[in-house]
Amino acid sequence: MNARWWLFALLGLNAAWVTDLFVLGHELSAPGGMLTALGRLTGLYGALALVLQLVLISRLPWLESRLGLDRLTLWHRWTGFWVLWLLVAHVVFIVLGYAGQDGSPVLAEMGTLVFHTQDVLLATIAFVLLVAVGVTSARAARRRLRYESWHLVHLLAYLAVVLGFLHQVTVGQDFTGAPLGRLYWWTLYGAALGLVAVSRIGLPLARNLRHRLRVESVVREADDVVSLVITGHALDALPARAGQFFLWRFLTPAHWWEAHPYSLSAMPDGRRLRITVKALGDGSGWLQHVRPGTRVFAEGPYGAFTAQRRTRRRVLLIAGGVGVTPVRALLEEFARQRDDIALIYRASTADSAVLADELRRLASRCSARMFLVLGPSTGVGRFGPVLGPRHLHAMVPDVRRRDVYLCGPPGMTDAVRRTLTELAVPAEQCHTERFAFAA
Repeated sequence: MNARWWLFALLGLNAAWVTDLFVLGHELSAPGGMLTALGRLTGLYGALALVLQLVLISRLPWLESRLGLDRLTLWHRWTGFWVLWLLVAHVVFIVLGYAGQDGSPVLAEMGTLVFHTQDVLLATIAFVLLVAVGVTSARAARRRLRYESWHLVHLLAYLAVVLGFLHQVTVGQDFTGAPLGRLYWWTLYGAALGLVAVSRIGLPLARNLRHRLRVESVVREADDVVSLVITGHALDALPARAGQFFLWRFLTPAHWWEAHPYSLSAMPDGRRLRITVKALGDGSGWLQHVRPGTRVFAEGPYGAFTAQRRTRRRVLLIAGGVGVTPVRALLEEFARQRDDIALIYRASTADSAVLADELRRLASRCSARMFLVLGPSTGVGRFGPVLGPRHLHAMVPDVRRRDVYLCGPPGMTDAVRRTLTELAVPAEQCHTERFAFAA
């Protein structure tokens, strides 16, 4: 059973156990009993979904290396919507249920619960914090927020988890009247928070104390592109692979608090790591001038975009834009293994084709076929749309018999995925990863 099904099975078992504990401990015949029971059940499911969110963003190496951080982040996002809707249902059903039980107006009952019931105010604060996190996570809001601002707001979710748990401890019937339920929820919350503490705090601190990373050199690749060579101690013990990425913090007085994901642009050799950075805004622009000797704090490695995922010896690598960096590292690894390699590099102009010379040298060394495809994103040639089915098949006729590694801008990635589907390339042979983080 793969990691995805292990995760689904664990969630299903916990949902069944929560339902069983609920059924054993609730009476539905009292006035308002059905509404109150639905409120408690949706609250329990909301708490379970919140715990799942913690697991999904814990960056547990075993889980992340098998599923990829992009998939875990997507699942985390959708789970967040379920958390909000379940908690909204919890509030509505509880208020209506208690109002029916007491014969009180709904608004008056809400005020009584919030201000005169033990620890319900804590739950209200937790709910407001989760709503704030959800609103700022919407795509429209994310586009207007700096990553650091969004990340700071997102950290409020941890406070919401703690406040919600305190509410559950003092009010929830699974705690106050059921020793078995109390043991279950303490174990569940403790395990999830423990995973976050170990994977998000303990492991990065331990690795950085051991490896003591710093910038060794800065190499100008183009007017707006530099490669940073990073060295440290015992890097052969760092479990990094070609195709993976780190969350990098360069410890300068003005920017130590900024963290950005960059892929390795060369296969790790046990002595050095290399990233290649294009100036795309304030966050990456200042890195064009970082000085050798600057200390570095790195979290990772992350990502499942590695040679471990392949199913056959023939490989097609497709890169576009900044997606060339993990593809360049993968080409180096596949070249050392003497695999049958084809490479397509998509760029708007020859000048924007960063690392193209390195790719040519590596391709020549391992007899890989390399195609540099230049032109606008809407370009059309004699084989139809660029990287469309006819065009891709003309370059790589045996594409169906290859593992395809694809990395580029979202628009290009989606278009090429559609092309691969039209060419009947099996889904298990198509490997992509979008480098994104959840708090």
